[in-house]
Amino acid sequence: MSKKQKNGSRTGSPGQLMIPLVALGILILFNLFRDPSFFAIGIAVNNSGNSVLSGNLISIIDSASALAIISMGMTLVTAACGGQDISVGAVGAIAGSFFVKVLNRGSSITIGSVILGIIVCCLGTILFMLFNGTLVSVFRIQPMIATLILFSCGRSIAYWINGSATPQLISPIISAMGMTIPGIPIPTPIFAVILMGVLLYLVFKFTNLRLYTQSVGINEGAARLNGVNPVMIKLLSFVLLGVCVSVAAVIGVCRLGQLNHKTLLIDIEMDAILAVAIGGNNLGGGKFRIIGSVLGAYIIQMLTTTLYAMNVAPVNVKAYKAIVIIIIVVAGSPVIKAKISSLITRLKSRNESVAEKEVA
Repeated sequence: MSKKQKNGSRTGSPGQLMIPLVALGILILFNLFRDPSFFAIGIAVNNSGNSVLSGNLISIIDSASALAIISMGMTLVTAACGGQDISVGAVGAIAGSFFVKVLNRGSSITIGSVILGIIVCCLGTILFMLFNGTLVSVFRIQPMIATLILFSCGRSIAYWINGSATPQLISPIISAMGMTIPGIPIPTPIFAVILMGVLLYLVFKFTNLRLYTQSVGINEGAARLNGVNPVMIKLLSFVLLGVCVSVAAVIGVCRLGQLNHKTLLIDIEMDAILAVAIGGNNLGGGKFRIIGSVLGAYIIQMLTTTLYAMNVAPVNVKAYKAIVIIIIVVAGSPVIKAKISSLITRLKSRNESVAEKEVA
């Protein structure tokens, strides 16, 4: 196998990133022509008296943090299982409830209690995700059907954990985690995205997880014959998604300084699936690019911010988003890709035949 082929099997085809990069480029050009000040970045003073970066671009990157993190985990589940987990929003509410429950047990919020809360949050979320993973990998239930259970009852479980109250978290530590650390003008959630991205990069670099995940997604039977355990790979993808959901839930709770199990990460599962699709990943499983899904998350948030900047009524924003997303997804569909590839091949053949005639 050539070096180029090996690299391709590890990272996926570079063409996978064409759709998100083109979509992002179009949005950037549109906003540059519409209002060049859209990308202006300045310094503002927040409610805590700290100097922070401000502007639409910072708002987009910050607001899409939770979506970008969940999209990373959703990409792995999609690649390994050939389906999507639609319970991530509801499980995120459970994760937030675990986090807040631990913090409210003490008289005050300390760094130690926050670390303990994050650990408990991750462990609890992983258990619920293993429930989903067991249904998918062991009982071979289609992922969207299997995860419909927690999608339906997850927020009720979050309610049982914390009751009907909306617990408030008043602490400079929580404010720093959800907004900005004093003296650092960059929103903290952006660092969380970078941290999760680096952790997954290191996992892929020092293990064969990427190769195993892709092989299971492409052909589970062949992967099993080659010594790969599809059940373990699928369960591991749900475990990693659970970690991503936990981090996103903590960001959501700290950003608001409270827990509302009804609204925390509401509808984020649909945007996460769209981010994976816009990122050029095959929703039927197989090769994947996590960076594509992250770009997809930022594209969705940039589109939303652009529509609000154009004074589109909030009630109409989802309709306009749907139209644009349909165009992006259809443009990146296998049928359109195949036709474009066929057209390029014919053009190359025609140019080569013309060149041969000229030489003759």
